[in-house]
Amino acid sequence: MMPRSAAEPPPFRPPSSDRPVALPRPPRPPKRRNWRRRITVAIALILIAFIGFGVYLDQNLQRVAALPADSAATSSGTNWLIVGSDSREGLSAEDEENLATGDAAGQRTDTIMLIHSGSSGSVLVSLPRDSYVPIAGHGSNKLNSAYAFGGPQLLISSVEAATGLHIDHYAEIGFGGFVGAVDAVGGITMDIPEAIKDPKAGLDIKAGTQELDGATALGYVRTRATASSDFGRVARQRALLSALIAKATSPSTLANPFRLVPLANAMTGTITVDDGDHIWNLASLGLALRGVSGGDGVATTVPVGSTPNIGGQSVVRWDKTRASSLFGALQKDVKPPETAQGP
Repeated sequence: MMPRSAAEPPPFRPPSSDRPVALPRPPRPPKRRNWRRRITVAIALILIAFIGFGVYLDQNLQRVAALPADSAATSSGTNWLIVGSDSREGLSAEDEENLATGDAAGQRTDTIMLIHSGSSGSVLVSLPRDSYVPIAGHGSNKLNSAYAFGGPQLLISSVEAATGLHIDHYAEIGFGGFVGAVDAVGGITMDIPEAIKDPKAGLDIKAGTQELDGATALGYVRTRATASSDFGRVARQRALLSALIAKATSPSTLANPFRLVPLANAMTGTITVDDGDHIWNLASLGLALRGVSGGDGVATTVPVGSTPNIGGQSVVRWDKTRASSLFGALQKDVKPPETAQGP
């Protein structure tokens, strides 16, 4: 071994220890947050919940064989017959007293409307319940008598015969469902043109813009205690229906589950549709009515020619020429001229 020079440094020797020398850890790569995956999962869960709720609502609908199988009427576009019945089903004795509905047994049509939708937009037509029209097997009588004689099928057959339009869908709602729908959206704002006091309808309302709850709204569409009688009544029904649809389809309702869920339950739990209709058909009805309430459509009453007294009853006779023009336009899916709009 060669001797070490005095200037040469001593060789490096690690410290004597039983512990291994700890090497510094390499820095961890930044954790990637997979936001896209989280958003996808959230959307999937929302869709599943939405579909499940839709299935529940569809199963909750009341159905009846409403459309007559032997219908020969044809027309373009889509036509709904909307019936507001005076059914007390689901109302307790206390409800009947509070709503001033009485406790009459059976079921009659309190409101009859036809809503047409197509390439020409939406057209909502009120058909006065006292309209004097032919009813198969019963001669000529008031239109609402058709329901009493043969239920929805005879009513639809009578409407098709009188208008020449093919009815594609049917919707019927009773007193309880109407009140529940108005209350579910938190009430609706209406501009009341005149004060009305009608104990028979449980109504005592002042003129002016105000918010109506379900009970007041029901009295407002039922009352006849005005100078315009039934013609004013059907106009109020259209106005209130338009206001209800506008509120029900507004972002403040659709984005609020505390309003949307009670509204959906109130409607599907008390509404009756044809046995071939589903929840998506009702959605299309809502869009058609939204077109009217938004001001893009037409809201009118069938043109009236006279109101004679026949068989001791006051009835409504249509203006045949103008009514033919109205329904002829709808049959071709074109917007009816103003001269064809009633009363």
